[in-house]
Amino acid sequence: MNLTVNSFQTITTDAAYLLTDSRQISFPGQSIFFAIKGDRHDGHQFLPALYASGVREFVVEDAAYTEMLRWETAVWNDARIWVVPSSIRALQALVAEKRRQFNLPVVGIAGSNGKTIVKEWLVQLASPRETIVASPKSYNSQIGVPLSVWNIGKQHTLGIFEAGISRAHEMEYLQPIMQPTIGIFTNIGPAHDDGFKSRKQKITEKLRLFTKVKKLIYRKDYAELDEEINLILKPVNTFLKTISWGKPASGADIVASYQKEKSKTTISLKGKFGNEKFETNFTDEASLENLTHCIVFLLDFGFPSAVIQEGIGLLKPVSMRLELKEGINHNYIIDDAYNNDLQGLSMALNFLSQQEQRQKRTVILSDVLQTGQTPAELYRTVAKLLKEKAIDQLIGIGPEMRGQAAAFDITRTHFFGDTETFLQEFPFNSLYDSLVLIKGARPFSFEKIVQRLQQKAHGTVFEINLDALSHNLNFYRSKVGAQTKIMAMVKAFAYGTGSSEVASLLQFHRVDYLGVAYADEGVVLRQSGITLPIMVMNATSQAFDLLLQYKLEPEIYSHRIFTEWITFVNKNKVTAAIPAVHLKLDTGMHRLGFVKDDLDWLIETLTANPHIKVASIFSHLVGADEGVHNAFSKQQFDLFLEGATRIEKALGYATIKHILNSAGIVRFPDYKLDMVRLGIGLYGVEATGQEQQALQSVGTLKTVVSQIKYLSAGETVGYSRRGHLDHDAAIATLAIGYADGYDRGLGNGIGKVWVNGMLCPTIGNICMDMTMIDVTGANVEEGDEVIIFGKEMSIIELSKQINTIPYEILTGIGDRVKRVFYKE
Repeated sequence: MNLTVNSFQTITTDAAYLLTDSRQISFPGQSIFFAIKGDRHDGHQFLPALYASGVREFVVEDAAYTEMLRWETAVWNDARIWVVPSSIRALQALVAEKRRQFNLPVVGIAGSNGKTIVKEWLVQLASPRETIVASPKSYNSQIGVPLSVWNIGKQHTLGIFEAGISRAHEMEYLQPIMQPTIGIFTNIGPAHDDGFKSRKQKITEKLRLFTKVKKLIYRKDYAELDEEINLILKPVNTFLKTISWGKPASGADIVASYQKEKSKTTISLKGKFGNEKFETNFTDEASLENLTHCIVFLLDFGFPSAVIQEGIGLLKPVSMRLELKEGINHNYIIDDAYNNDLQGLSMALNFLSQQEQRQKRTVILSDVLQTGQTPAELYRTVAKLLKEKAIDQLIGIGPEMRGQAAAFDITRTHFFGDTETFLQEFPFNSLYDSLVLIKGARPFSFEKIVQRLQQKAHGTVFEINLDALSHNLNFYRSKVGAQTKIMAMVKAFAYGTGSSEVASLLQFHRVDYLGVAYADEGVVLRQSGITLPIMVMNATSQAFDLLLQYKLEPEIYSHRIFTEWITFVNKNKVTAAIPAVHLKLDTGMHRLGFVKDDLDWLIETLTANPHIKVASIFSHLVGADEGVHNAFSKQQFDLFLEGATRIEKALGYATIKHILNSAGIVRFPDYKLDMVRLGIGLYGVEATGQEQQALQSVGTLKTVVSQIKYLSAGETVGYSRRGHLDHDAAIATLAIGYADGYDRGLGNGIGKVWVNGMLCPTIGNICMDMTMIDVTGANVEEGDEVIIFGKEMSIIELSKQINTIPYEILTGIGDRVKRVFYKE
């Protein structure tokens, strides 16, 4: 072992790839792993597994590099280990040093909103003339920025990176890494206000990115921003040239005005670059602001107006997320159809490898554009990536892919010159029971392939944000600490969100147990590749064969069920493969479970059947979410501990003990014991209300406007003429009804939905398949998106409208509603 103890942060390496997540390894022999110890995760625990995978260079933190790890790694004679105070700072210093070796214009983008969109649009608009290196997706954090900048190479002529901060002093580390020469400050708003003393401080901290830029583009209409640039930034950066734009009254260098029509906007710019006009299909304020930043940059960078206009005509809304959705022929589709670069491909393949729903893996891939590499060099790298991820079938689309077909050592390959030829000639029935990654550069219009392969929806979609679900899991992990196990409840189709897809994510994030209500739910998970231990809460004797076959662990809650289980095990002479059981104690719920008087019989039965192993003992708090029941919760906890202690003493070994649900984790952290059960909190609902702001909304139920009718006062809407109009109104019919989970109680103005920035009330009764709403004054068109619940209208607010609970809303979403899972 080559051990280098470094009290500073400077390291050197010949590695080509930087690795911070042990689960996203592609080229182990060419990677250096940075072990980062955080509040919820510790990368040091994965060093042995990474070494076994072929990684030979590591950066570890002195404080987290335990004696046990030092002893275990001492025999790694072919490994190099850097010991530093902070792996993140070492990563940043390494990349900052590499950045200094390249002299190219670099655009640094900061601001409250729009950073990623401005970056993506600049890449699209500038790529015909420049070879660009840019941040993948929203890689703008303390780790994301160095991982992005590391990709700079001698072939690049322009860098475009974004930087995001959430508290003071963070930008001080990002500026030396990025070293931008040109700055764009998108806007200033309330995002991350809570991490700063004031809005002024937040602006000042973001401006630290631009202390050495030569030019800064910003919108002068933001008065606070304009003031801080002049008072704070210019005295520090005396060579700075600002290029401001804004409304006529702002006094900006460039006056911008917008002439909007129904589906088109003319952008007029007057000032520094003369009089320029550009047309776009975007009409919303945020998109026009983002696009104006791009236009001003391109004009200043020397792009002809005609080239800019041509590029604007090709722009589409930026999709910065991977979407997982059900496809035809029993396939699952991973939709990443709008961009294609090496780093993005690697990220998409990592996401593909996390999915367990299907065993066969197919990649549909377009030419990788604007890398600056020769085709032979580029597609050798692509081929290695695909080989590392064990891809079974490759479908290559584009002249370069077809020309480099020999580079791919994959069992089944097909190559087509363009997307249209593929759609016409490929036998789609041969794609069956597979995970299909669709990854394409924008000019290839891979959205047509997605439309061909995905299951058709009837207009209503339930979108599940996997990043938000991960965030919520980590929030609860931070509450209970690393030593406490987590059982994630995925019963009832994972609270309506989709059990297999959610379980795959939870398995990836290494939860300890899954909980389901019935054996058939556990069977579905096993058939989807889930290997985590699974507890079945209602295990009937009719399902015992399934428990055995699929290694599912039953909850034992009564004399009858335990006797039947023992009889089944003994009759079938089951030995080594007997699933462990989970004993349910009834401490006050009075639903299922053994009461105190049952314990003598239970202990006697356990003692007589030592081949039946107990995995856990647990109970359920009755009113963990309500303070009025605190005394009863304490009584339950004491009764549970008394019973569990008696049972463990009789068993002669320790079991996992758990009593807390999501609400209990927040209100009774001292009761966490060995494990907690995470249910509704995982899906973004904090039952006590105390920590709701710490959770993120996981699900968005959305539909579309099918038709709009213009009715006069006095007319009626819907069945039984229940919707009476007292005004002339625009009435929109939505493609959602009570068969989709939109409760009938939400009709007749009780329910409200979010349409184009307005809350619009229902009118008339909710129908089986349709709902009518009053959109008077809302500027709504047929085909517009409507949010039933999500960030704009929370599921908590929706449930209050009909005096129910979020659980009922979630689990009531109909099976015919298409689920789409996405990751930013």
